[in-house]
Amino acid sequence: MIEIDVSRARKRFSVDVKFSMETHGITTLFGPSGSGKSTLIDLIAGLLKADRGHISLGGRTLYDSETQIDLPPERRRLGYVFQDARLFPHMTARANLRYGMRRHPLAERRLREDDVIDLLGLGHLLARRPAQLSGGERQRVAIGRALLVSPDLLLMDEPLASLDQPRKNEILPFIRRLPRELDMPVIYVSHALEEVIRLSDRVVVLTEGNVRAAGEVEDILSRPDLAPYTGRFWAGAVIRASVEGHDGDYALTRLAFSGGGLLVARLDHPIGAEVRIRVRSRDVSLALSPPTDSSILNAIPCVVREIAADDTAQADIVLDAGGTRLLARITRKSVDALGLAPGVAVYAMIKAVSVERPSVERAEPDNSRESHASS
Repeated sequence: MIEIDVSRARKRFSVDVKFSMETHGITTLFGPSGSGKSTLIDLIAGLLKADRGHISLGGRTLYDSETQIDLPPERRRLGYVFQDARLFPHMTARANLRYGMRRHPLAERRLREDDVIDLLGLGHLLARRPAQLSGGERQRVAIGRALLVSPDLLLMDEPLASLDQPRKNEILPFIRRLPRELDMPVIYVSHALEEVIRLSDRVVVLTEGNVRAAGEVEDILSRPDLAPYTGRFWAGAVIRASVEGHDGDYALTRLAFSGGGLLVARLDHPIGAEVRIRVRSRDVSLALSPPTDSSILNAIPCVVREIAADDTAQADIVLDAGGTRLLARITRKSVDALGLAPGVAVYAMIKAVSVERPSVERAEPDNSRESHASS
């Protein structure tokens, strides 16, 4: 567990944050620029000092204002990956990797150098200097350097912010594999919703230096009340599913989840692989009966749970699809025309091509999900 209850007040910006959360997997601090994400991660790292409060990791106190405990960064046993790689330009990639590792006695090193090099695909880059590496390659070396100090927790402050989309796509799978293959928990900072969906197990939503919500990513990003903070245009539901099969004739993939099935554009994942998809609320239409003579391939039986409407033309509908939450955004006129109310049975209609490919990311099933992944 990581437990945080800190405040830091300055003329231009203040943070007042309190939450506790398991640290296995990837926890993302998410919010717009200026929300306090980088300040909070620097407080955890000891690069900034809080005015008051407490920070502990796994029962070990890193900072406590009452007992005057304030461990320096080098004693907190944390790894840190910054927005820019911050590699030493005169050193080779291998020398950069080993820079922090040399400070730790051999007996305290939990990770082997060769294992980290293999995991991050750095073997062919070791003799090169930073100027000879691409942006994505430099960040992979920076990640490796942070790992080789054998930290209890890896902090990553928007490590992809300066990269273009192809380089981001190159690094995202490496980051996703870290907790599973190295048993290395990660706190990741981002303002990009796509990164949150593809990487996170849990998410902490920050705005104006305060925590708005914290929890499992599927729950937090599927809450319509958080749309003002996560982006109303991108509001929707995050669903875990498994690949059930492929339709080669039409380049489609069948996904199975707890509430039914979904056809999407072909995914390059094997049968049984677990994936995470995002279905945007604006891509979901509702009907009282299964559609006939329609181009829409997905009609999922649901029950209306909540209706949130304001004085605009639209309304947000929370749906229960056999235990899986879906969201639909329709007009208030349609709500009245269909007689929608909590408890009404409907069909959620989703175009196969509306589930965007970047919203799907392979996730290695853990033991608790093996039965679902093989269904």
